[in-house]
Amino acid sequence: MKYNRVHLEAFGYALPPEVVTSEQIEERLTPIYDRFGLHIGRLELMTGIRERRLWPDGSVPSDGSTLAGRKALNNAELEPDDIDCLLHTSVSRDFLEPATAAVVHHNLDLPQRAPYFDISNACLGFVNGMLTLGNMIELGQVQRGLVVASEHSRKLIESTIAQLLANESLDRQVFKNAFASLTIGSGAVALVLAHESVAKSEHKLVGGVARSATEHNDLCRGSADTGFSGDA
Repeated sequence: MKYNRVHLEAFGYALPPEVVTSEQIEERLTPIYDRFGLHIGRLELMTGIRERRLWPDGSVPSDGSTLAGRKALNNAELEPDDIDCLLHTSVSRDFLEPATAAVVHHNLDLPQRAPYFDISNACLGFVNGMLTLGNMIELGQVQRGLVVASEHSRKLIESTIAQLLANESLDRQVFKNAFASLTIGSGAVALVLAHESVAKSEHKLVGGVARSATEHNDLCRGSADTGFSGDA
């Protein structure tokens, strides 16, 4: 797909305040390390990841998306009423329904005329959102739109550590396969896209290419989404 009228107006991002090092995670896994004769530092050695950030307990994905979205609007020198569409594109969601985009839409005080929806497609969600919004702008359906995402990794990391420690029959291969879940971090990002007729930036979205290799759908599967609120 090619675009002739879509501009990248401004990005916004938000970083969680809590820093968790790979060494801190490994110290919690000391019983397993001792069992297998492993040394602290293996997680960073295998992944190159020294630390990751986590949102505070009790926060939800819409919180981070709201922060990043507000920064993107400020950086683009726009008001909420200037936005014609909102897409929330992260794996993490406040709940299964309604769309987390609805919460962000409300938090940012976007106009009632602006439609909103979630796009969930693992690591590709934000790029999918850019292309979807780009299509809408290119077709003249909207003039400006906002793509947001906020990932929360705390529950995944905590559940992975708990499952590993509770697994009395754990072997090296299963432990190694779990390492990816211990590397995941948290953060939020947002992007304003605009039609050339109202754009302030000269940066253009020139196009995108999409390919599907769904035969690999068995890779990196996550558990059912039980939400981020209450006792779920």
